[in-house]
Amino acid sequence: MAYRLLTPLEITFEKRHLDRHPEGGKAFGCFAMHHAIILPTYDKCLHIHSFYTPQVSLPNCKRDMSFSFSPLPLTNPQEILLDLSPFILIHKNGRIERLVGEEILPPSNDPTTGVRSKDVQISPETGLSARLYLPLAEAPEQKKLPVLIYFHGGGFVAATAFSAMFQPYLNKLALEAKTLIISVDYRRAPEHLYPAAFDDSWDAIKWVAAHATMNGDEPWLNKYADFERVFFGGESSGANICHQMGMRIGSGQDMVPFNDRVKLAGIVLIHPYFWGETLIGGEVVADVKERNILEKLWWVMNPSLSGLDDPLVNPGTDPNLSKLGCGRVLVFVAEKDLLRDRGWYYYEAVGKSGWKGRVEIVESNGEGHAFHLFTPFGENASALYKTMSSFINGDK
Repeated sequence: MAYRLLTPLEITFEKRHLDRHPEGGKAFGCFAMHHAIILPTYDKCLHIHSFYTPQVSLPNCKRDMSFSFSPLPLTNPQEILLDLSPFILIHKNGRIERLVGEEILPPSNDPTTGVRSKDVQISPETGLSARLYLPLAEAPEQKKLPVLIYFHGGGFVAATAFSAMFQPYLNKLALEAKTLIISVDYRRAPEHLYPAAFDDSWDAIKWVAAHATMNGDEPWLNKYADFERVFFGGESSGANICHQMGMRIGSGQDMVPFNDRVKLAGIVLIHPYFWGETLIGGEVVADVKERNILEKLWWVMNPSLSGLDDPLVNPGTDPNLSKLGCGRVLVFVAEKDLLRDRGWYYYEAVGKSGWKGRVEIVESNGEGHAFHLFTPFGENASALYKTMSSFINGDK
């Protein structure tokens, strides 16, 4: 039996998850580790099925490091008002239990990539903040770097910009793409309903843009940011936010901080969280429980939603899609992701909308949802970084 050292993102267990998955605990023989741990490498029976939630699969299975939308078995279901696992549980007593993204890492000087990160507060009134990533080796005194404003995933209800799952990935991306990254910590539902997350994201964009005069309150932006090469990016629900922010740019909404010094060059959507009233592609045969979770999350985030064909959920229904406010769009989908067909649908809808830009799509074979967060140094994740780097740096 071979052994290897796993990164914190590959395996992080919390005792409450192992309590719900006792077989997972038996298979691994460990629990509750928030740092790198050494585990046996099983070739025939180990299947990592969802965020920090081990499950034992059948013999001869393939290890699948990605996120699953499958609900979790609950120890005390009678205590739960609304089961939105594997994201959150809303208890009858009002307590909200988040099941993913609760492991936090502080900012750091990463020895592997040479990327430095730090946290900044943007709005004391709302608590809006962000984590910045600067690739030091690519930031000499006179060199300006492209800017990537990043919106994390989590179904609008889970994870933060400071969650452990994002830091190795964004460190690697900052280095690979030679990019200054601003990862936005927006407010989450159900405590903060729509449009809180979107308004926070827009406020963060305006805060970044206000530094184009080089007189802002954040020295990294004043010194290193190339405001003619600004990009938005995100995965899952963050990719949805990314698109909606591109639409706000295109509509000219509240553009006071934007001028000739600031240009949205492109947006990057990784495994975007879109949906619709009519099922398409693999959604038709998908597990109904997984589909229900994806639908319920929209109503938890926005109880006043007009329906699942609202342009917020289904951009293909937006009559103003052609006004998307950038010249380039890059979409990533994953072969085994339940949201795969929505990414393809978005790609086709943008291309047919009359929008004058260029849209590209890349599919990762054999991968599931958000796989790049679990294996940030894997082959397909590396290919994702390289494609993003070319996209970001190809419009100098």
